[in-house]
Amino acid sequence: MAAGRRRIALVGPTAADVRDVMVEGESGLLSISPPWEKPTYQASRRRLLWPNGAVAFLYSAQEPERLRGPQHEVAWADELAAWTYLQEAWDQLQFGLRLGPDPRCMVTTTPKPLPLVRQLVADPTCVVTRGSTYDNRVNMPAAFIDRIIRRYEGTRLGRQELHAELLIDAPGALWSYETIMACRAPSAPDLQRVVVAVDPSGSSGADEGDQQGVVVAGLGVDGRGYVLADYSCRLSPQGWGRRAVEAFDAFAADRIVAEKNYGGEMVRFTIQAVRKTAPVVLVSASRGKMVRAEPVSALYEQGRIRHVVADLADNPLHALEEEMRHATAAGYVGEGSPNRLDALVWALTDLFLAEDAAGSAFLELARRDLARESAGPARPTADPAPGSVEWARSVGEGAA
Repeated sequence: MAAGRRRIALVGPTAADVRDVMVEGESGLLSISPPWEKPTYQASRRRLLWPNGAVAFLYSAQEPERLRGPQHEVAWADELAAWTYLQEAWDQLQFGLRLGPDPRCMVTTTPKPLPLVRQLVADPTCVVTRGSTYDNRVNMPAAFIDRIIRRYEGTRLGRQELHAELLIDAPGALWSYETIMACRAPSAPDLQRVVVAVDPSGSSGADEGDQQGVVVAGLGVDGRGYVLADYSCRLSPQGWGRRAVEAFDAFAADRIVAEKNYGGEMVRFTIQAVRKTAPVVLVSASRGKMVRAEPVSALYEQGRIRHVVADLADNPLHALEEEMRHATAAGYVGEGSPNRLDALVWALTDLFLAEDAAGSAFLELARRDLARESAGPARPTADPAPGSVEWARSVGEGAA
């Protein structure tokens, strides 16, 4: 407490963890403190008292509301990635770090690839220190080290638990970090078709519900798909309907593809209330999000999809790519609902995987006939010059 910080918060996954690990454990505060600075543990009052007057209060992350109100100058958050109510408890802890000129928080945790952990690691104001199991070998039984290394060294779990690596990819991820990095392109070529896909949510826009996914994608003349923009939002039905039409106009899209599971025909009405002539195609989700996403992830593996990202420092598709990284064959492991991802899946399904609608072949023939009529009558070709290769070929064919 040399820096003058006298009110401390100790927060662990459970009340038992705070007591048994952070306070009374082999590496707890009571064990590591020198005799002349050893605090007094008042278990009934859930606090530690130091001789100089500093006091540490014990909190469980299972009770985020207990952190609402108390103020602290410094905090120790242990095993953050194991907190049951991670975001809620973290938010309340941050609101209470408001005493003194320089409030700080120390986090000790296994680096699981959770959104909050990744956010902290990427924060320029956060100092990251890593330590591996090998660094602590001298304090551990040789039999334990040998057994753990033999079983987990070289595995994904071993990289996380033994080497303290923050693994970006979730286990079984449909899109790996490398796949997403490799699919980026600075621009798109000329496009044959462009669609705006909309994944509505049950949110009214007035609450903190899920966002509405609005993603723009096109089919290039090179046969690849190009993800062009993410217009996702958290708005009222009128608001997201306007948002979809804005994306439609901005990219001169051919049509809007919208999931009708939330609202049925009301989804079409919501969009066409903004633009009566907007071409809207409704699609129905009869399978789960991740089942629908698997064929689309295969398109990425085949190198057939590109994300248009002109500036990596200001990636407009960052939030969408974050959802993609948390999509696994077993389900979505991120926070909330992956509405951006669902809109992406609908867009690329329409461009690459949807079956042709009934009568589409007839419409294509009619389109070609109209194009020929617009071009006018074909110009007559001149007779080949006598003695030319073309003349000899035509004479030979006539004789045959």
